[in-house]
Amino acid sequence: MATRARPRGEGNPDWMSVLPQELLDVPLWDLAVPGSHDSMSFCLDVSSPVLGSESCFLRLTDKLVPRCTRACVLRWGTTQQSVLSDQCDLGIRFLDLRVARKPAGGSRLFFAHGIYTLLTVKEALNELATWLDAHPKEIVIIAFSHFESLTEDDHLDLVDFIMWLFSRKLCPSQDVPTLRSCWSKGQQVIVSYDNEQMAVQHVELWTGTPYWYADSPDPKKVIAYLEAQKRRGRPAGFYACGLNLTEDFLYVLLHPLQNLRRMSGKALPRLLRWAGEQRPGPEGGGVNIVCGDFVGVGQLCSIVIGLNYKLLGRGCTPPAGPAARILGAGAAGSRLTA
Repeated sequence: MATRARPRGEGNPDWMSVLPQELLDVPLWDLAVPGSHDSMSFCLDVSSPVLGSESCFLRLTDKLVPRCTRACVLRWGTTQQSVLSDQCDLGIRFLDLRVARKPAGGSRLFFAHGIYTLLTVKEALNELATWLDAHPKEIVIIAFSHFESLTEDDHLDLVDFIMWLFSRKLCPSQDVPTLRSCWSKGQQVIVSYDNEQMAVQHVELWTGTPYWYADSPDPKKVIAYLEAQKRRGRPAGFYACGLNLTEDFLYVLLHPLQNLRRMSGKALPRLLRWAGEQRPGPEGGGVNIVCGDFVGVGQLCSIVIGLNYKLLGRGCTPPAGPAARILGAGAAGSRLTA
């Protein structure tokens, strides 16, 4: 089992419940929502083989020197540090879940990022369901994608489990979800399922969420890419901006003693400054979901949550209590320097 590592800081476990009344009828895709990139990568299994979808070179080295190959994948594939409930306590409300079937995993489904996870899909979702019961006014967007080696039966079983586990908590894709509408119906879960056939068959499932990412280890290029995408106009509905960096084979070779956390840490001030300068809303440049790696480090959640107060009119009374701390963190984030 994965080690439970609770992030430091008091977090934002109930931030949706303390948003001002003026924001309760705003569609959720017009609010700023913190997300975690590759949410389950905190429990990658170094004893598992690399995925079949990885490059021929990586699969070959996995056969020749599996211990070294998998240790390297672990260093560069781990993007988070803590279990889903801890991420939600921080304020994360978008979970990036990449589902996979292990070659010798039987009927159980896992997650994957280069290699497979220790925790199964059902174990992770059961933990999330328990957290939601304890926070009835918080709404989580769960994005299922990739589906490495899944069969049609696997999809059917997974969807059946999702609908059984979350049941009345599911917000149907035909709705325009707002905080007020979801609260009135007891809805807490929006399931984005990146398989068109399954999404069409089940009204409880939403289609895949667009995820903008630059595929670069350079934070300047990440920001330039996101700005270029914003100029083209935002997608309708939910979409995510990825602040995550992506290394390539050459970068790993040139930085043998580094890992993804160290690379991300160096870029974090610049990326958080960009996040703090954004504004949510339906306009072309409005952000919605903002995802990052190692969300327990820095103030990503508080900065993104604080962006929502930019939607308030000038005559609104400043927030008090927890909301004031969130707004303060958001303002501080815009002053970060690289």
